[in-house]
Amino acid sequence: MPAPSIRSRAHVLAERVRRALRGDRGEATVELVLATPLLLLALLAIIQFAVWSHATHVAQAAASQALAAARTQDGTTSAGRAAGRLLLDDLAAGPLRDPDLTVSRGAAAVSVSVRGEAATVLPGVHLHVHAEASGAVERFLPDTTPAP
Repeated sequence: MPAPSIRSRAHVLAERVRRALRGDRGEATVELVLATPLLLLALLAIIQFAVWSHATHVAQAAASQALAAARTQDGTTSAGRAAGRLLLDDLAAGPLRDPDLTVSRGAAAVSVSVRGEAATVLPGVHLHVHAEASGAVERFLPDTTPAP
């Protein structure tokens, strides 16, 4: 009689294991279907941040270039605008959309502002880009110290 009870216990144990395993079927598929879009969204968010960062660097480079051209002793706002626009035409076609370059020059100082929008990777996300540069107008001052 001991043999049937061992068989019945093994049979009961095997049936429990089968039931436990049967309940997990398809669980990995559901997890994959839920996790994959979230992973792709996170990846696109990282790419969107990188595009915005690159667009900010392009805007800052254009502002610096325009400032360098406009602040020279014989520089003008149109020379600064032309230098900044040339750099924007070369670099901003991809990451920076609709750049607006403003150069203002007074008697002692020059300021440059570049505004635009980063290219969109995530639908509906519009990140604005703004860069500024300013500096004093360069002037030649003759040396007035007496010669030795």
